[in-house]
Amino acid sequence: MKRPFAQLVSVGRAVPARVVSNFDFAKLGIDTSDEWIVERTGIKSRHIAENGETTCSMASDAARCAMVRAGVQPGELDVIVLSTATPDRLLPATAVDVQAELGATRAAAFDIGAACSGWLYGLVVGEGLIQSGSAETVLVIGAEKMSAIVDWTDRATCVLFGDGAGATVLKRSTRGKGILSTFMRSDGTLADLLYRPAGGASVPMSPQVLAERSHLVRMAGREVFKAAVRSMSEAADRALDAAKLTGNDIDLMIPHQANIRIIEATAKHAGIPMDKVFANVDRYGNTSSASIPISLDEAFEQGRIGDGTTVLMVAFGAGFTWASMVVRF
Repeated sequence: MKRPFAQLVSVGRAVPARVVSNFDFAKLGIDTSDEWIVERTGIKSRHIAENGETTCSMASDAARCAMVRAGVQPGELDVIVLSTATPDRLLPATAVDVQAELGATRAAAFDIGAACSGWLYGLVVGEGLIQSGSAETVLVIGAEKMSAIVDWTDRATCVLFGDGAGATVLKRSTRGKGILSTFMRSDGTLADLLYRPAGGASVPMSPQVLAERSHLVRMAGREVFKAAVRSMSEAADRALDAAKLTGNDIDLMIPHQANIRIIEATAKHAGIPMDKVFANVDRYGNTSSASIPISLDEAFEQGRIGDGTTVLMVAFGAGFTWASMVVRF
């Protein structure tokens, strides 16, 4: 008996209304320029949360959008999986706050932490729950308030990130549409190249941590760039091989939106021309685990995904983690 597919039946996004352009950084006293940022990253602007906008509120708004489109009521959700590197609090999981906000009273809810690869990791978890018979309807969300954990005095990192959320509803399907293949990997030996040195249980918050700003993101940019290109290229190959496809069979590639040069290098390796690659990094920056679902929602809006469209999604994030997935809509 053929195992059932897990189908992405809807998607939704939510981003803050406030937009910060590259030119706005000069007003913050940061030594950078629009030309410098665009040349190195392709980013021109990003959405930044205002006071009162939280990971939970953005996740809930994106979830409501996806649920309305899927025709799913809160009481129908079996599981809520939230990927985030910016939980609203350390205990309990932000997913249970989302559950309460949505009124999904019968859903199990939990967070996962795989940084920018997290939403794809969440889809793999959701697929497994559906295939095992443990769930029929799973809500998978990627939501980040990256502005809360970046050092706004460090031009190497603060210009890169934005805030937002994307969500999708997964349901059982037996029609040959849905997730065709998945791939996940990690390498913890490289963790210190992109991390928050303090603020957790091993180095708790203290006056010294605050003074040193060591609870905020630190990144070795050049090394991360090389690892991202290498890992995302591998992930693209593995998902395509598992689905018995090549780059020529892909209608659209949606990569993690961290850096336009990483996106271009990954597409070239996979043999996918840039006119088949979705990129919005120029308008959102790096929204971590929210970047692919936000992009997926925009791709639907723009008519780039329709019945029978085959999509390759690929990501890389802190950890290091990397993942990929081929989906047929």
